[in-house]
Amino acid sequence: MSGTLNKVMLIGHTGDDVKMIYFEGGNSIGRFPLATNDSYVNKSTGERVENTEWHNIVVRNKAAEICEKYLKKGDKVYIEGRLKTRKWQDDQGNDRYTTEVQCTEFTFLSPKSESHASGSNQQTSPKMESSSAKNDTFAEQNTPTAEEDDLPF
Repeated sequence: MSGTLNKVMLIGHTGDDVKMIYFEGGNSIGRFPLATNDSYVNKSTGERVENTEWHNIVVRNKAAEICEKYLKKGDKVYIEGRLKTRKWQDDQGNDRYTTEVQCTEFTFLSPKSESHASGSNQQTSPKMESSSAKNDTFAEQNTPTAEEDDLPF
C-alpha cells in the first residue's frame, strides 16, 4: 500500500457544552470533550472493569456554530475526522503536546426528547457533512430498531 490514512470515527457522549472562539473575518472554532467507554471482564477476579477515554474534538466555522447550537453536555454524537497533534511551550518553557480530533463530519445521535437543546422546532437532529455528499449517514444506516436490538449492553 503506497498511501497513508488518518481517519477517526467515534461515538460517545459530550463531556461539556461546545466552547467557541471567534476570529476576525467570520471564522470560528468550537471545542468540546467527547467520552468513549470500554469495558471488559477481569479474568482473575471476574469483575467488570470500565474505562473512559476522553477525546478533544475541534470543529470549525459553520459546523462549529451548528454544534454550539444543538450539542449539550451528555449528548450522544458520531464524530468523524482526523488526528492532529499540536506542540507548544508552557510558561516555564517546557514543550507540551495535545492530540485533537479535527472533525470533518458529525451526526447527532441523542433523540430530540433526550436532548437538552431548547427552542428547536426541527423534526430531526441536524447533521453536518462538510467534505462529502452522502445521502445516508452512519446513524441512519446503523441505528437498530427496538426489535433488532438484542445486544446485552
